[in-house]
Amino acid sequence: MLKNIQRKLAWVLALIVSPIFVFAQSGVNGLTTATSTLKTYIDPVTDITLVIGGIVGIVGGIRVYSKWNSGDQDINKELMGWGGSCLFLVLSSLIIKAFFGL
Repeated sequence: MLKNIQRKLAWVLALIVSPIFVFAQSGVNGLTTATSTLKTYIDPVTDITLVIGGIVGIVGGIRVYSKWNSGDQDINKELMGWGGSCLFLVLSSLIIKAFFGL
């Protein structure tokens, strides 16, 4: 009688645990697929980030130059704001590439 209960309990546990192993295998394949797909997007995203950083640098340079020519006293504040944003965009693209090992 005790062996019969143990056998039924073993079958119930086996039926409960077996789907977990099946899902774990598909999860590994899904993670591998997601990683390879994500790596294909990294180069275009970093290129777009560098282009946006260049545009921000050009716009910031024009704004600082126009304020400088008009005699505004806020040149340092404007220069730090635009320069910092441009530097952030350029460094973030490099950090993204370094983070994903490319």
